[in-house]
Amino acid sequence: MNPAPGFKKYPDHKLSTRTASVRVRVRYQGEVIADTTKALEMHEMSTTGKVVAPVVYYLPREDVQMERLKRSEHHTHCPFKGEASYYSLQGGPENAVWSYEAPYDEMAAIRGLLAFYPDKFEISAS
Repeated sequence: MNPAPGFKKYPDHKLSTRTASVRVRVRYQGEVIADTTKALEMHEMSTTGKVVAPVVYYLPREDVQMERLKRSEHHTHCPFKGEASYYSLQGGPENAVWSYEAPYDEMAAIRGLLAFYPDKFEISAS
């Protein structure tokens, strides 16, 4: 068992994931870095329905040009999701892609999937 401490400390904070009903494409300077119809979308909100963060798409590695990514030494910690590992785009932004490789139990659905910073990539969902 590996429960997230954030949910106990902040009971009004809610995260949910579901299969995205859209095709998600990630581009960097016109180059397609990822293209999938199998993304998960994550929503973060309070129990009152107030949006805490914009929707984040988590993509399966098989739909990402992994040869363009290089693992970095950077890590961050989220009390709801766990420890995030980061990747840099070769020839592009550093620490711009993250993954929860061993997330807390409540967020097991995003294990190993990749998310991209929207201020560093063009992310389209249609």
